[in-house]
Amino acid sequence: MAKKIEKLKAEIVAARKRLPNHVAIIMDGNGRWARLRNKPRTYGHEAGVRAVKEVVKAAAEIGIKYLTLYTFSVENWKRPRSEVSALMSLLSRATRNELDELIKNDVKLRTIGRINGLPQSRQKVLQDAVEKTRNNQGLVLTLALNYGGRSEILDAVKAIANSVRAGIIDIPDIDDELFSDFLYTAALPDPDLLIRTSGEMRISNFLLWQTSYTELYIIETLWPDFGRRELFEAVANFQKRERRFGKIDSKTVS
Repeated sequence: MAKKIEKLKAEIVAARKRLPNHVAIIMDGNGRWARLRNKPRTYGHEAGVRAVKEVVKAAAEIGIKYLTLYTFSVENWKRPRSEVSALMSLLSRATRNELDELIKNDVKLRTIGRINGLPQSRQKVLQDAVEKTRNNQGLVLTLALNYGGRSEILDAVKAIANSVRAGIIDIPDIDDELFSDFLYTAALPDPDLLIRTSGEMRISNFLLWQTSYTELYIIETLWPDFGRRELFEAVANFQKRERRFGKIDSKTVS
């Protein structure tokens, strides 16, 4: 198995021109993974953190520049209070524990979402990690926290409306590019590849604007079992696709 993975990695690197610049992942299935083992959902979330570590390393290995992980959605607040509390604690603990590793591996950490809606103590841990990795030049790891695609669009609309009212923006100047500049992801390119684990066929309010022409890759594997091999397989699959962005392949035009 190890030889097959290394062979796959070599093939991906050889086709570097077709490597996705930005990979986004909906990390789904922690709860089901735990339930299959007769364990509490928090056990699955702990295992999910280990999968994050492996995927971050694997993404950097093959030269992916941007990796965005759907970590906690605005809808996740509806979960039992005990689970939300455990998730917030795990987020802080994992961020603190992995900070030295992020710095060592030149990973730049960013966050998107309504971060000010997180508990103050959790915000501080995240802000500290973002600041300490600010000058790193390697993989840009973005955690979507208290994030919702509709919320992001609404926040952008409100910010643009305020700018119009203040005379900073004229309505005729509003176009796709300007609108994108008001999104949480203004500093990021749109994702080339969106991976969803657990086999669910939906994007769950994630990067709604940004994924207009993103390639989708759905895998049955539950997130805690998703690792280096699964990421490489997703990227290899992407490299074989023809991306036309609404255009017609010139080879098919007679």
